[in-house]
Amino acid sequence: MRVSCKSSKTFILIEIDGNISAESLEDILKDLGWLHGGEKVHDISIPGEGNMNVVLRVLTNERSFILKQARPYVRKYPDIPAPPERIGTEYLFYRSLSDPLAQAHFPRILGYNTSNFLIQMEDLGDCRDMTYWYGEKEIRQDLLSELIDILSIVHAQDVPENYPVNLELRQLNHRHIFILPFAEQNGFPLDKVQSGLGELALPYKKNKELREIVALVGRKYLDKGVTLLHGDYYPGSWMSSRNKVFVIDPEFSFIGFPEFDLGVMAAHAIMATSDRKYVKAILREYQGTADENLVSQVAGIEMLRRLIGLAQLPLYRSLEEKDFLLKTAAQMILL
Repeated sequence: MRVSCKSSKTFILIEIDGNISAESLEDILKDLGWLHGGEKVHDISIPGEGNMNVVLRVLTNERSFILKQARPYVRKYPDIPAPPERIGTEYLFYRSLSDPLAQAHFPRILGYNTSNFLIQMEDLGDCRDMTYWYGEKEIRQDLLSELIDILSIVHAQDVPENYPVNLELRQLNHRHIFILPFAEQNGFPLDKVQSGLGELALPYKKNKELREIVALVGRKYLDKGVTLLHGDYYPGSWMSSRNKVFVIDPEFSFIGFPEFDLGVMAAHAIMATSDRKYVKAILREYQGTADENLVSQVAGIEMLRRLIGLAQLPLYRSLEEKDFLLKTAAQMILL
């Protein structure tokens, strides 16, 4: 299926989605040089619900692989514009991993087409993301330790001089992390998420001291740092297959401060378990230098934005449990 889909900056000449036929996709992949001689597309499926991009699993007579394409908007929320160039940041993140220990935990890139914002990558197989942590309300220590090790190695990578600033995507993320959740009239239908959640959110929107700290950390998020970040290091980006751990979706990557990745990681461990110990626990195993107070503040901000912002999680908790998490998050920000 070929279309001319106008973006704010360019044209997507080839657009793929779950409705494309095997024959049409095979023609596209042949044109791109992404199929072997005699290779035929047998089946197309959607490997999981993607928030930002279109993701397809392609099964051929020889192998399976993943196709990922960025649109000039957020796939889950088409009314929210987003720069399709984010796929280039993801590609360069993978290319920047020089340490074999890190490479082993990320999918291999098989092809990249700049003009169509399209990546062909290794199919990791029968994996599931770790959002199941929210339901189990506990975390396997061996998996957590491995994820901390992976992040430590990523943060220790040399920063390429030409690494993307990724500012346009960061500005979108900044708005949804540091601004909108704390705006009283943001249009988020929290009571449709859970009855009573809107009222529960009000004290955090009205807390001037809290909002000032959030704004300060938000400015740091937009500044350039010195550390290669994944940028969205949470259970939706963590995949497990038997005892193997993989990390995906580094499109929010940028050169920033390590406390951002660490704080996001800690936030989701705390939301899954309702145990605040994970800030210290993660930092004990992290093989780098980080400011514990800043990690705590980032974690608290991430918890608040996930609980009262647009980007909701499969976090099935009572209002009382969410009230506890919100209060914990505020304490972690205010220190």
